[in-house]
Order: sequence, then C-alpha cells, then structure tokens
Amino acid sequence: MQKTVVLNIVGLTSNLIGANTPFLTKWIERGKLCKIKPMLPGVTCSVQSTYLTGEWPCQHGVVGNGWYFQDLCEIKFWHQSNKLVKLSKIWDVAKKKDPSFSCANMFWWHNMYSTVDYSVTPRPIYTVEGNKIPDCYTFPSNLRDELQSKLGKFPLFNFWGPKASIASSRWIAESSKIVELKFNPTLTLIYLPHLDYCLQKDGDQSLETNKSLKEIDTICKDLISFYENQGGDVILLSEYGIEPVNKVIYINRILRQYGYLKIRQENKGELLDAGASLAFAVCDHQVAHIYVNDKTILNEIYDLLSKVLGIDYLLDQKSKTIYHLNHPRSGDFVAIASEGSWFSYYYWLDDKYAPDFARTVDIHKKPGYDPSELFIDPCIKWAGLKILLALIKKKIGFRSLMNFIPLDSSLVKGSHGRIPNDPNKYPILVSQKKHLLLEGPINATDVFKIILRHLTQKLI
Repeated sequence: MQKTVVLNIVGLTSNLIGANTPFLTKWIERGKLCKIKPMLPGVTCSVQSTYLTGEWPCQHGVVGNGWYFQDLCEIKFWHQSNKLVKLSKIWDVAKKKDPSFSCANMFWWHNMYSTVDYSVTPRPIYTVEGNKIPDCYTFPSNLRDELQSKLGKFPLFNFWGPKASIASSRWIAESSKIVELKFNPTLTLIYLPHLDYCLQKDGDQSLETNKSLKEIDTICKDLISFYENQGGDVILLSEYGIEPVNKVIYINRILRQYGYLKIRQENKGELLDAGASLAFAVCDHQVAHIYVNDKTILNEIYDLLSKVLGIDYLLDQKSKTIYHLNHPRSGDFVAIASEGSWFSYYYWLDDKYAPDFARTVDIHKKPGYDPSELFIDPCIKWAGLKILLALIKKKIGFRSLMNFIPLDSSLVKGSHGRIPNDPNKYPILVSQKKHLLLEGPINATDVFKIILRHLTQKLI
C-alpha cells in the first residue's frame, strides 16, 4: 500500500486560505480542493468517527462529543474509548486488504483501546490532592516515555483552556515525526487543533486568528515537506467551519423555568439531576440533544422549544432519520441553532448557585460543552497573580480551586455544529492526487473512500 498521511487541521475552510497561509496556498493550488458537505452534528467526535468508518452517526453511534448515558443516568463528554465507535475503522479494512498495513493515530479522538497499531492521545493524571498533571496515553505504552523524554511533557494546558496555543499542535507534529521514523506506519492520522481555539475565542477577522493561520501554515509546511520526503501522499482535511456567533441560547434554563429540569443542591451549588428530570438538554456547540424521560410530554417539549428564538429547527424521530441521527444515543429531539447562535449548557438561574466546576476547566464534570473555558474571567482583578498564587499552593500540597473561568458566555465569538449557510465555511479535503478525488462537494462519508483510494492507489 502507498504511505498516506492525513493532516486534520480543525476549522480550516477555503475562506481562511490566503495571505496568512502562503505555503498552504501554493500547495493547494498544485493539487485539488474538495469541499465537504457539512454533516450533523459538525463536531469533532462525530465527524472523525464518520471519516474513519465511512458511515453516519446513526450507524457508528457517536452522536456528539458527549451524550446522555441512559443506563447510568449521567451526561458524559470527551470519553476516549474506541469501543464507543460501533463499527470497523479504516485501519481494520486496510489491514484485511494487506496484512502488512499499519496505522498511527496521532491525537484523533476515541484513541484508546482500539485496533490501531500506534496511538498517542492526551491523558492527564488526576491526583488524590486534586491536581491535574499534563501527560499522554500511548500504545505501545513505552512510547509515552520516549516521546516525553525527547519533547518534554505533553503541553496539556496549551491543548485546551485559556493558555491554548500553537505549542500543543507543534508537540503533536514533532511526536508524529518521531513515530514515523521509528515505526514507518502506512497510514498516519494527525490532529492539529490550533485554529479551533482562536476562531471560537476571537472570531475569524481577528489579529489573533491571522497570527494563528501563519503558525499553522508553518507547521504544515514542515510536516508536508517531511512526509513527502518519506514518500508519503498527504491529504489535508478539516472537520467543520466555524462561523461568527453573537447569541447564546440557554435551553436548560428554559426547561427549568417550566418545571421540566430538576436540580440537586450540593456543596452550596446546584447540579443538574438528569435522571430525575422530565426533560433536559445536552448542549454541544450549535447542536443540542433534548432527552425527555417522561414520554407523555414529548409534544409539550416540542411545542415549547419550537418557539425559542435562536433555534432554527428541531429534529423529531422522523427528521432525525433524514440527517442520519436516528440512533438510541440521540435525544428525543435534536435542536439546531440559527445562524449566529449557539447553545450553552448553563442551567442555574443565579450565578451564585453555579457549581464549583463551572468556573474551572473541567471537560468531564460539565454536562455540556463550555467554550468559556478558553477565557480568564475579565472581572477578576490581578488574575495573573492570583493564578500564580493558586499554582504555588498546589505545588506545596494545598488544595486550591482554579476558579478563574468566566460565567459570561457572550465572550465567545465563534461556534460550529450546524450546517453553515456559506459554502466557503464548509470543511475541505485537499490532495495532490487529483485523480483519486471525487467531484465536490463530497459527503463526509466519502472521506473514508478517498483515504482508502490513496492507500490502494485504486478508484475504489
């Protein structure tokens, strides 16, 4: 099989390619660019699972970055087990065609306990003292120590949170090169998340985004040159486009005000009690799954939410099938935000009752996605000094809550998940092997076929 490398540059769209991406502009001009018709939901875990299986969420089961686990009565986000993806992946299919095939998965999600040959993914250490220590998980396990001895600890706090920066994408790029030279995999999947941060935090017209485009262009130049020198064919890929937003929708607050959502009082804060609620929303960027525990009120919930400003449309059981979201993990309804709007998970009606984790970076405790984690609360005076003091306390063994995240969702400038009205904000696929591509815009499920074509050099 032909060595193939897939660079997944999150958030890259055709309208961002230009003066700030000189290398990519020229490289793309020599090849062929296909726009990918956006799928629902246009979020990382769902899109990646569709790319890697060639099937829709109704079949692979990854209906979002998180969902309601009904047997546990808990909402869970960002879990890593590949067992959650209920179909064979592209590396399984390729290995059946050629037993000598091997694959390295560098930071694509659901990257633990899969049948991939080599994997690296974020995996912090949570200590009993309440500390979160940057680290990563690898297969084989001794690869972790080798990578971190050469590159330093994986920069977890630059991967997500207020300190998110190019450092994490650079670490991923350098670790990918080490894996290439050590194992020589046939297929390498590389996740470069840098643009995702600035586009959500600052919007696509900001100076920070211009800087970020130049930074990711530099990394792509290095990686593409490296892999082409290794005899690899490179596919440039993105998952979704990020559009400007200026309106926040609080579905859970609406459901609570009408008596459908239930909370528990704990530790001077309020917790969403999904199991006891009649209905609640799992908010994931511009898509929200609405779970209704009492099926006798389905019509009531539909009527209520269909009147909410900022909700473009609601998918019911019939229309979920049209958008390939008819899976048992999906909500009874799926709400899609209007252009310029997104969904916040907030369910408390007064900030003084917000749970302690709301003001922290804690992607696993929050019952929904929270882009406010990209910011430091602007209302905190001397925030830098206070953060330093909190870190010193942690260093010497004291428990210290890193509660510096704002509760002001209006700070967020970009979001994704819905189908953009502007085709220039569609995700893209680029290759120098023009004859192996399909005429665009292609479906998200076609990405699987195109990667397989590059591996086999055949029009499968």
